[in-house]
Order: sequence, then C-alpha cells, then structure tokens
Amino acid sequence: MNFNVKHRDGPARIGELSFKNKKIITPNLIFVNTKRFKAPQFADFLITNNDLKTTKPTLRFTESLTYANIKGLDLFSKKEDKKKKNNYSIINPNQELITDKLKNDPSIIFIIANASQLFQQPKKFVDFIISLREKIGYQKIIYLPAIGNPNNFAFLTYLGIDLFDSSYAIVAARNKMLLLPENQYHINNIKELPCSCPSCSSFKDKPSEMSFEIIVNHNYHVIFNEIKNVRNAISCGFLRNLIETRIKSSAHLTTILRYLDRNYYNFLEKRTPATSKKMVLATTKESLFRPEIKRFQNRLIYRYKKPESSKVLLLLPCSAKKPYSFSKSHKLFREQLFSSGNAFVFHELIITSPLGLVPRELELVYPASNYDIPVTGVWDEDEKKMIRSLLKEYLKKNSYDKIIMHLPREINEFLNDLIKEPVISCIDHPTSEKSLTNLLKILKKKAELYDKIRNQIRTRDEMECFASYQFGRKIAKGLMKKSIVKGKYPYQKIIQNNIQLGMTTLERGFISLTIQGAEKLFKSEEYWVEIYDDFKLKGSVFSPGVKNTDEQIRIGDEVVVIQKGKLQGVGVALMNGEEMKQSNHGEAVKIRHKI
Repeated sequence: MNFNVKHRDGPARIGELSFKNKKIITPNLIFVNTKRFKAPQFADFLITNNDLKTTKPTLRFTESLTYANIKGLDLFSKKEDKKKKNNYSIINPNQELITDKLKNDPSIIFIIANASQLFQQPKKFVDFIISLREKIGYQKIIYLPAIGNPNNFAFLTYLGIDLFDSSYAIVAARNKMLLLPENQYHINNIKELPCSCPSCSSFKDKPSEMSFEIIVNHNYHVIFNEIKNVRNAISCGFLRNLIETRIKSSAHLTTILRYLDRNYYNFLEKRTPATSKKMVLATTKESLFRPEIKRFQNRLIYRYKKPESSKVLLLLPCSAKKPYSFSKSHKLFREQLFSSGNAFVFHELIITSPLGLVPRELELVYPASNYDIPVTGVWDEDEKKMIRSLLKEYLKKNSYDKIIMHLPREINEFLNDLIKEPVISCIDHPTSEKSLTNLLKILKKKAELYDKIRNQIRTRDEMECFASYQFGRKIAKGLMKKSIVKGKYPYQKIIQNNIQLGMTTLERGFISLTIQGAEKLFKSEEYWVEIYDDFKLKGSVFSPGVKNTDEQIRIGDEVVVIQKGKLQGVGVALMNGEEMKQSNHGEAVKIRHKI
C-alpha cells in the first residue's frame, strides 16, 4: 500500500492511495456495504463487514459502528496479513497519548477510535488531531469514522483528515433525516425537497412518504457530492473560503475553527503558501485569523521597514480593484502625489480589512494582491481593534516627520488618537474634487520642506522594502547593495554591475532570482534545499533527492538548491521545508535556473 500527496491547500491535501491494483483519491468516503446497507454503485471504497449491526440507531454512534471489525476494510490480502504488515493503526484518544513512538509506526492509515465522543469536545478534538498529524507527518492518512457529514467535510479536511465513512448518512436515514451541505431536515418538517437527486425525484411534494432506502440513498448522493466539492475546492485553492461558508450553520464547527486559528497558527502557517493568485474572500470574522493574513501582518511588523528616503506618511483607504494602484481612486491619489513636486518624500500606507495595513510597495504581495471584502462603511469592533493594534506597532518601528490622513471620516474616528497632530486632508469623500484639491494643497506645502528625492533612489528603496518582506532584512541588504532597479512597474529588475539579480512580476508577486541573485541568497545560509551527493540535477528536484532543508521554507518561496556545499540552482518551493525532508514522493522544487 502506498500514499502520495498530489495537491495541497493549507493542511488539506488531495492524495492517491494505491493498494491491490486500485487507486483511490483522497479525501474520500468509505461506504458501508453489507446485506442490510448496500453501498451505492458510485462508491470507490467499501467496508464489507457483514457482521455490522445497528439496532435502534441514534445520532450517537455505537462502538461497533465507529470502527466495526476493521479487517472488513479489506485493505490487505491474507498473505500480507500473515506477514503482519500493518497497513493501519487504531488510535484511541481515551487510552493513548500521542508520543514520539508514532514517528516510527509503519502504518499508512491511522484510525481514530471513539471519534464521535472526541468530536463533542472541541479543544480536546483539535489538540488530539493536530498532535497526531505532527507526529505521523505528511505521508500518512488519518481516517475519522462515523462523524463525517456534508456540513463538516470541508473543515475536517482542512484539519488534515483524509478519510470518512457513510455511517452518519445511515444513522441519519434511520432517524428520517435528510442531509444537505448546510443543514439536515426531518422528512416530516419539510413540504418540498430541495434536491433533485435520483432518490428524491419521485418525492418532490411528499417527502414524508420517503422510505429508509430512499432517504439513505439521498444521503449517499449528498455526502459523495460534497466530498467532490471539497476536492475541487482544494484543487482550486478555495477550501478556506468554502469552510467559512459551511461553518456558519454550526456553532460547534465555528467554535472548533476559532480554537484552531487562535491556538495553532504555526501548524496552519507552515502549510499555507507564501504566494498565490487565489482570491481571499474575507466575508466573516473568521477571515481576520486566516494564516496567510496573520503571516502578512507579522512580516509587516517584524521584517518590513519603510523606504529610507520617505519622510511623510500618507494614509489612504483601500480600493475594490487590486493591486490598488490600478484602481480609479488610487490613480487620482497618485496624480495629486506626483503633482506635489516631490512625490518620493511621501510614503503611501493603505488602511484596509482584513490585512490592516498595506504599504504601497507590498501591494503585489499575496494576499494584499488578491482579496475581497464586503464594503458597507461600517467598521466592526474587531476590525477596528486589529487595525489600531497594527498601526500602533508599525509606528513604533517606522518613524515619520508628519502623518497625513486622507481617509473617510469613519476611519479617522477610530485612528485619530493614535497619531500626534495628524493632518486631515479629506473633507467629505476621499475622491471628491474638494478632498483631492485639499490633498494636493497639503502635499505641495509639505513637499517644499525637503530636498527633492530622485526616482532612482526611491525605486531602489522600495525594492529593498519588498525584499525585506520576502527574505528578511539581512538578505535584502545583501541583494540590494550597490544595485539599481530598472523597468516599468510592476515588472522591475534588480541590476548590479550590469548583471540582473532578480525581477518582480505581477503574476507571482515575489522577486524571482537569477543564478547571480541566487548566489546572494546562498551566502545568507537561508532558504536552502540540500540534495544528496549522488543526485543529478536535470530538471525539478523531487523529494527523494532532498537531504536537508531550511524549515522556514513555505510553498511558493524562492529557494536555492545546494549540493556538497555548492550552489547548484534556484527555483520555487512546491512543498514546505519540513515536508520536503519527510516525503518520498513528489516535486519539491521547480527549478528556474541551474549551474
């Protein structure tokens, strides 16, 4: 039996489980298939235990239903069984502690016993699953029996669960409950069926007449469709967006997600891509705690520094269009800025939710480059608290002679007290003629107080800010020392002694290095992937060839490939550093240039 991860979206992944000449895509469902409960024809994966019984079933699952005679999973042959090759291990949260012994467990599938009982305790459930995943690593499967339903598949997959079963659908049917992705309904409480599956087509106006067999087949269709929906969301990078829509109909799931976000940021962050073109839909309070958003904020405070040449801070509102500078409103703001006579003495900082603060030179960076929020003009107290906290920390680390606030009144009201003697330029609406005229007047007045800053100096400063966010300040200084920047924004090149070191692009939102630029990164001893001495670098680096890595590497990061202490190439990470070391299958680094 083998398991290979094919695609990732945070802790969730699409994998391929191979056994007995079969290939099963995960996440997936194991369907109970007995004399009493026939699995549907579309089932990929079966429990074939005819001893399974469910007398007087309720929504609290019996122990036999939770992981009934696990050999019924039929995952290994009798020959393998005699050799005692364990393809699975049963982990009982009530009896076992998650210890380092699991790191050496050869099992492919880890089955959680008493899962339904554990699931009722949100904190204990999250603690247990995260601890198990951290110990068994990336190449093992977690099977959570009996509790998977269409409402929670998306979240449980995000938590790292790979396999579920049809138990919940059967028990729900015995209780005359119809499952749907957002809820479940008793057949006597609804007048018409909100479903057009084959089982429901003959009972549209009379759901109360549906038999157990009809209900369970409906439930099978719904759970199978939702699993496919989850797999599509992972493939498209939209799983977190799907989760935030699903959990709103469950206080229990919302509780678990909030606990996960607030207590396991490191677990989520290292599995979240550093750069992406997928849309972040920030439509709930939970969006404020997404790992990519928290990482952006942390790097802003602890890695980023303002352009050295800037003296006056200009606070601006965000725009619907991203990057901001491509929007109509920001084009108007920039017209006033460049009409001031000394535009580069000013530094633009955009106030927005859920990110908080976005310096102009980071507008290409994910997720600042690709997010959307509902705009009502009314700011939630959590948003206000987040923005105030970030601005306060930012101003501690980045000082300016003066701060101009060209913001709507509702934002000024909750930020004013943080700024000493702010200059308010917005009269009514930021893009009104009155406000823009007043902004230009103030900009001209402030610009006259400073020597003119040349475009080349400011562009270089901004590139160093960009590199600081991506790599850290030490690497940024080494990369930009004696360098200049050429090209039209956002496609700009870092040039040193007429040699290109790297380039920014709108599509990637990061600096992509040449071999010469990779030499700078190599000297820093960060963002490196070491390959085995006998590995020949022809194309991409695959994980079996990885000897060691810098564990701060995230998917999408720029990395250097080294061998025997020498630079061999540069490319983009397709796994995080930890997974590269643990995995024995899959592309780890997509090489751009090699020696």
